[in-house]
Amino acid sequence: MVLKLYGFATSTCTLRVAVVLKEKNVQFEFIPVDLTKGAHKAPEFTAYQPFGQVPYIDDNGLILYESRAICRYIAAKYASHGTPLLPTDPTAIALFEQAASTETSNYDPFVSGLAWELKFAMWFGGKTDEARAKSLQSQLSAKLDIYDLILGKQKYLAGNDITLADLFHLPYGAVLLDIGLDEFSSRPNVARWWKDISSRASWEAVKGGI
Repeated sequence: MVLKLYGFATSTCTLRVAVVLKEKNVQFEFIPVDLTKGAHKAPEFTAYQPFGQVPYIDDNGLILYESRAICRYIAAKYASHGTPLLPTDPTAIALFEQAASTETSNYDPFVSGLAWELKFAMWFGGKTDEARAKSLQSQLSAKLDIYDLILGKQKYLAGNDITLADLFHLPYGAVLLDIGLDEFSSRPNVARWWKDISSRASWEAVKGGI
């Protein structure tokens, strides 16, 4: 049975899973969930994703939610498919987990917050909190200065091989660029890394929506 991905076509977290599926050459069926009509809060959805968020997958009866957990599962189950995205050596695993934690702690809070303030808040009838947006951008800028130092010593965040940790950055980074906020190009090592990961065929295939 083909893996089923339930999500919203342009949702950042749905795209995070989709790019990994493409990178691993795993066939999947996309089942759209219409966030604009509240389908993610309907009982038939929350029966599988109790928090009412996208995405979740159904892989031959295994129901799994949280995009990064899904990505880890895909990379592990389909390890022999496509690009290796999870290391197996203990030292490399530790460096991968460090890089993955860096994305979660030192990137995602700021890019997701900026995406909300500068784009998504208006979709839901809100307005931008300019002071918060300014603070988030300043914090992101400081974090990316450190990224530039790290990426000046190695090709990717966990070393010289691409991993899930790199791909996790793509959806929200693309949102910021789409709304005209470019914090990448002024930092040479970050710019080189971003060009590398964002030009991959897997991302090209899904970046405009599934």
